[in-house]
Amino acid sequence: MPETITERCEAKGLRMTGQRRTIAEVLEEADDHPDVEELHARAAARDARISIATVYRTVKLFEEAGILDKLEFGDGRARYEDAERDHHDHLIDMNSGEVIEFVDPEIEALQERIARKLGYRLVGHRLELYGVPRRKG
Repeated sequence: MPETITERCEAKGLRMTGQRRTIAEVLEEADDHPDVEELHARAAARDARISIATVYRTVKLFEEAGILDKLEFGDGRARYEDAERDHHDHLIDMNSGEVIEFVDPEIEALQERIARKLGYRLVGHRLELYGVPRRKG
C-alpha cells in the first residue's frame, strides 16, 4: 500500500496539481490536528498562491477518497488527520483546545468485551474524551 498521502492520492487516480501536492505534504508533516485555516497558513507559507478555497476543496476531495479523516471535537472547527495513521483515541482539553492522542490497552480490551457481551464483533471505534486540567495541589 502506498505510504504517503500523495502516493495514496495518485494510487486512487486523483489529479495531483502542485497546490494539492503542497497541501498533501503539509498534512503528511502535521503532528497535530489542523483545521482548514491552519492548513491554509502552513500551505500558503510554501506557496502564496494557494487560496483558502483551494484548501477547502482539497481536504473535501481527500476526505471523500478516504485519505483523510475529518474530526469534530465540538468547538465548531473541523480538523483533519491522515486516515492511515495507527489507531489512537483523543483527549480534548476544553480550556486550550489541545488534542492529545493516546492508546490504552485496557480501554481497547474493555471495548472488545462490551461488543462481545452484546453479541457483536467490533470492527472499529472512535473515542473522544473531553476534560479540563486538574488543579495542582
